[in-house]
Amino acid sequence: MISEQQATSSARSWQGVQQGWRPLYGDFEQQGISLEWHDFRAQQPLDWGGSFRPQSVEFCLNLAGRGAIGSDAQGDYVSGSAGYYSIADEPLPAIRRAHDRHQFVTLEFSRGHLRKQLADCEADLEPQMRRAIFADKQGSIVSTPRTMGSEQRKVVSSLLAPPVAKAAQSLWYQSKSLELMAHFLFAPKDPELFCMRQKRVARDRVERTKELLVRDLANPPTLEALGQEVGCSPFHLSRIFSREVGLTIPQFLRNLRMERAAELLRSGRYNVTEAATEVGYASLSHFSKAFCETIGCCPALYPMAKHVVPDR
Repeated sequence: MISEQQATSSARSWQGVQQGWRPLYGDFEQQGISLEWHDFRAQQPLDWGGSFRPQSVEFCLNLAGRGAIGSDAQGDYVSGSAGYYSIADEPLPAIRRAHDRHQFVTLEFSRGHLRKQLADCEADLEPQMRRAIFADKQGSIVSTPRTMGSEQRKVVSSLLAPPVAKAAQSLWYQSKSLELMAHFLFAPKDPELFCMRQKRVARDRVERTKELLVRDLANPPTLEALGQEVGCSPFHLSRIFSREVGLTIPQFLRNLRMERAAELLRSGRYNVTEAATEVGYASLSHFSKAFCETIGCCPALYPMAKHVVPDR
């Protein structure tokens, strides 16, 4: 999922911390997005700004260690804080403090990518975020970091344990990236975001998305493909889907897979391995774990559990 060119370029910026940098998802040059994990101890002050790309917006979720961004250190990242910074064409100074154990996640987007993703909800954005993404001429913008919420911490902690099934990983990482970004985007006192017509369109898009996911559970479409099919950006689709359904797209997809697997097992024509393969799982252990969590019964015992019925 990470291109060799991107990995080499980014690794050069973090070469002073050896194994403390880990790309998780994306390709900034090709896709306009890069999700990275950092975990290192700095023996001396580290120039963090060397990794920033011009005309980008980066979100930082800082678990441990202290870092500062901007000439006046207006972006002061302490443990448990999160914020963002928009880089113009000029370098933006940033330093990580010596002798600290630094643990943080960065989610970097090109401004062009964000403009496409957020074009249909520009008016709803927090004003400073709107300027950072849509202003034609600007200097760098550095937000004031704020304390991470419990949901942000939960998403960050999940990043190092993606689904094993390769077909699900891309969609899963996309969804997690959108969850992390959404906390920063919208004003805290948004007015009603959709009029009645927009709500109807949103519901139609969600129903169409469900149909597309059901079509091929073993090889589900990417979030970009879903967005293109229903006529909106992947970010907007992810947002309205969660609002309408109460589940993220990957969560909904997992439920579909497990319910389909349960049907196959009940039929008596499929064993556990065949049912797992049919819904896109190569690992029996991960399939069994997902099945137990979703259906409430071990898949090997499920055909004999006469009273176990999915409650969805």
